[in-house]
Amino acid sequence: MKIKILTTLICILPLAANAAIPYRVQQTKMPAPETPTGQDSEALARIHRFYVGGAYNFSMWSNYTDDKDVHISGNNTSSFEIMAGIRIYDTFRLEANYLHTNAKWNQFSFDGNTAFVNAIFDARIDNIYRLFHSQMIIPYVGLGAGLSWNSADDGIKMDTKITPVAAALAGIGVELGEHFALDFGYRYFYMFNPKFDIVSDYNPTAHQFRVGARVNF
Repeated sequence: MKIKILTTLICILPLAANAAIPYRVQQTKMPAPETPTGQDSEALARIHRFYVGGAYNFSMWSNYTDDKDVHISGNNTSSFEIMAGIRIYDTFRLEANYLHTNAKWNQFSFDGNTAFVNAIFDARIDNIYRLFHSQMIIPYVGLGAGLSWNSADDGIKMDTKITPVAAALAGIGVELGEHFALDFGYRYFYMFNPKFDIVSDYNPTAHQFRVGARVNF
């Protein structure tokens, strides 16, 4: 009988001792759960699917000489753009850009607006190889296509041109935490022939250098 009572006490005492510890204290004894970034390679796209941002553009426009020896020299211009994106994966996103188009040559100029849709690939080494879990500098490359609505002054007349455009881009994102990133990039801007009266068969191109920021949400 004494052995049975002793056995029962041995079983009950640990339960009673654990029950006497406040619930909040018990929680602190439990191991912390893994962070989402440590569980899968698509955590950023899952938690912060969307982002918005803006950028400053410095554009170096191309020179051109046509078959009639008409020569135009491109000037450097500045413009601004806004962007909104969606992450399909941590390493792939789609981004829409709306930028003010401002281009000048010695004989003519145009001023207007351009809308792009870009497919961008982010080189997240930590997501591919899982070697690093705090990668701050993210290189990227991408391609874009869209339309440009421009008011052109070609020295002969003013006209509104709607022209297809294409782009190739590359750069780096510097991620300062999970909500904010700086963006330093380059974009090759190509405009299909807008059919200016002063020059024939001319496709304006520009080397654009971009500095901006993105906010994840």
